[in-house]
Amino acid sequence: MPKLAGRFVRIVDAINYRVGRVMMYGIFVMMAILLWSSISKTFFDPSLWTLEIAQFAMVAYYILGGPYSVQLNANVRMDLFYGEWDVRKKAWFDAFTVILLIFYLGVLLYGAFLSTEYSLRYGERSPTAWRPYLWPIKITMCIGFSLMLLQAVSELIKDIATIRKVDLNVL
Repeated sequence: MPKLAGRFVRIVDAINYRVGRVMMYGIFVMMAILLWSSISKTFFDPSLWTLEIAQFAMVAYYILGGPYSVQLNANVRMDLFYGEWDVRKKAWFDAFTVILLIFYLGVLLYGAFLSTEYSLRYGERSPTAWRPYLWPIKITMCIGFSLMLLQAVSELIKDIATIRKVDLNVL
């Protein structure tokens, strides 16, 4: 079982690392979209699609970049007591909170799948003037929630390994 857990952690971390590194460049995509929006409003007829596509790009940026942030331990945490604890006590606390996160992500993923299925079945569109289909961003959200759920399980395995004093890199 420990070898399987170590393999799972390595695979999930590798996937989320690569997706996260690609998504880092999403900020430039959003900048280009918003720059085009400013240029088109100044010199041409304003584009209907720019604001909404920038919002979609931002959703993809945050949702797909989130697991990478968790993997790097770059998430925000209240450090009132946590910073003073030893490594094993931190791992116990993190394991408890990750279990809550896994439950929360499971509920989000369930809702996202239902919403995506509805969007695909009925051709759901945004109620704006541009009226894009919503299924692409909903599929992106399902992928992002799935990756975050996998990363949360990976973090739980790492915490359990820390509590048990097992080195996953050796496995």
